[in-house]
Amino acid sequence: MAQNQINQEQEAMNQRIDDAYKNCDGISRRGFLQIGALSGLGLSFTDYLRGTAQAKPANKTNCILIWTRGGTSHHDTFDPKPDAPVSVRGEFNAIDTAIPGVQFTEIVPNFAKHANKFALLRGWNPRNGSHGTADQWVMSGRRFNAAVAYPTYGSVVSYFHGFQSALPPFIQLNDHVDRRFGGGTSGILGLEHNPFVIDADANADNFSVRDITPPEGVTFERVDRRRNALAKIDALQRRADLQQDALKAQDEYYEAALNMITAPETKKAFDIESEEDATRDAYGRHRFGQSCLLARRLVESGVQFVTVTDGGWDTHQNNFKSLKDSRLPPLDQAIPQLIIDLEERGLLESTLVVWLTDFGRTPKINSASGRDHWASTGFAMMAGAGVPAGHVLGATDAEGGYVSKDEYFSEDIATTIYQKLGMPSDLIAHSPDGRPVQLIEGKPIAEWM
Repeated sequence: MAQNQINQEQEAMNQRIDDAYKNCDGISRRGFLQIGALSGLGLSFTDYLRGTAQAKPANKTNCILIWTRGGTSHHDTFDPKPDAPVSVRGEFNAIDTAIPGVQFTEIVPNFAKHANKFALLRGWNPRNGSHGTADQWVMSGRRFNAAVAYPTYGSVVSYFHGFQSALPPFIQLNDHVDRRFGGGTSGILGLEHNPFVIDADANADNFSVRDITPPEGVTFERVDRRRNALAKIDALQRRADLQQDALKAQDEYYEAALNMITAPETKKAFDIESEEDATRDAYGRHRFGQSCLLARRLVESGVQFVTVTDGGWDTHQNNFKSLKDSRLPPLDQAIPQLIIDLEERGLLESTLVVWLTDFGRTPKINSASGRDHWASTGFAMMAGAGVPAGHVLGATDAEGGYVSKDEYFSEDIATTIYQKLGMPSDLIAHSPDGRPVQLIEGKPIAEWM
């Protein structure tokens, strides 16, 4: 924005304020907003802030959820079948891990090296092989129901615990969630508990966050001037007894928005360039790696639930080339480093790290060198928050098609997550019409509690 335009806007603002002092009925809050008090900051998340503007007591455990959209193959990662026919085994060899007797595939060497730092569930039965419903079911723990929009984990945390700092309680990094059936959303809890989605590339040189970073030409000093001007106008309107209740409610929303923009923890959380080069290199100089690093920074700054999403895992074709060349290397580097970094900073006991995906993939390789959807087996991973490191739970049959030992379902994973986050086992939320809705229907994974 040119300097003369900024000056003209400031003069217009001053004139409107002067006019307001002459005539208390001469300006409305809407009129003030029209001159740019908040719209100039790009604020489009007022609905998100509605009802959550005030902080509540701190939640003991935070969560970072990794979501790989499309269905990550369990055969080609953490449940190899080296003795199966090549039509099942695939192209990758099995390698030993840090856990005696446990093998992963050769394309996840870093996971194999650090297998004693996380827990792996080989006995997950997703009971679903469809995209969209997977995002809803796995990320909420409740089977899709067209009549009830079940909320995702982060939305429930936002609903029950509210703000712990100026930052939103629930942030999603990257936009790889299938929302056709409400996956990854707040559902019955209301729009204010939806994730604050950041789709900017944290690895980009010019990384900035829309709606949080003021546009070019709008300094934080200018934001403060607008805030002060707004306070003066609000005081005038109150003297005139104009819509006091409505103004009071709006105050909370706009104050929360401004606090988020101007709070020191906001600037600090997103200042990823302040990290040492060695730390950024350890996570990986790619979008996924820097997203995981940003997730750690957000948790440090008071965000209770961060979902890091990654797409491109629906490998019906060229499964092996895709996994080896592009999909798995960033995760194999970043996820173990995230766990290590949290542990070194003393944050792992208070942070649950979870990796979930849509479902598993078929034991038999198709004619396009791919694997299709498989609704009977898959994997899940957890670390931190008291989850026993180095624990492999469950097993599948010789072809990896069915769970043969210690079978658990998506609702059991959900129950475990909620209990790790300190939520009650009889978790109840209320729909907009006041009807109570049960959010937990599974059993906790006892071996991980």
